[in-house]
Amino acid sequence: MNLEQARFNMVEQQIRPCEVLDQNVLDLMSAVRREDFVPAAYRNLAYADTEIPLGNGAAMLPPRIEAQALQALALKKHEKVLEIGTGSGFMAALLAAHADQVWSIEVAPALADRARENLRNAGIGNVAVETGDGLRGLSAHAPYDVIVVSGAVTEISEELLAQLKVKGRLFAIVGQVPVMEAVLVTRVAEQSYSRVNLFETAADYLKGGAAKPAFKL
Repeated sequence: MNLEQARFNMVEQQIRPCEVLDQNVLDLMSAVRREDFVPAAYRNLAYADTEIPLGNGAAMLPPRIEAQALQALALKKHEKVLEIGTGSGFMAALLAAHADQVWSIEVAPALADRARENLRNAGIGNVAVETGDGLRGLSAHAPYDVIVVSGAVTEISEELLAQLKVKGRLFAIVGQVPVMEAVLVTRVAEQSYSRVNLFETAADYLKGGAAKPAFKL
């Protein structure tokens, strides 16, 4: 399989038609080798418009959703980022290219170890992978400019929102199957948040994502 051609087709046939027009995002999706973050059994599906199983009940989001999240968040080079649900480490790699430092937290130790190896092999040094319940955030390094939830939740926990800086942004896929929406939440003041519904989609729940206390926006 010609993976270079598959990567080009992914950008032109999946990502750009979803109105991802930010050239920085398009260039990044063209440059990062997604096949290096995909389990060997699914390597030929690295650039397909589908979730890819990772084991331990986890899956990689389709690349178009990853690109849409990056465009919506509009990361800046000085920003601190928290990712919930490391998976293979691919989204962390994308975030790291546009941020100063990324902390990514994964509930499954085996996945966390694999993600660390993938990121190390890719030469990415500004991602720290932690093991734990990401849906509670990572208060040790809070507050964050950006939080990315790399999977679905029924609602966004108050504990997680509290770890955003004022003017910070959070991306998540929220809802109940089959009705889910990707949302962008911005902390506009200490006790005030705004929420924009970006697009309809569906994704697997993060472990514990269906049973966390929520903050109603």
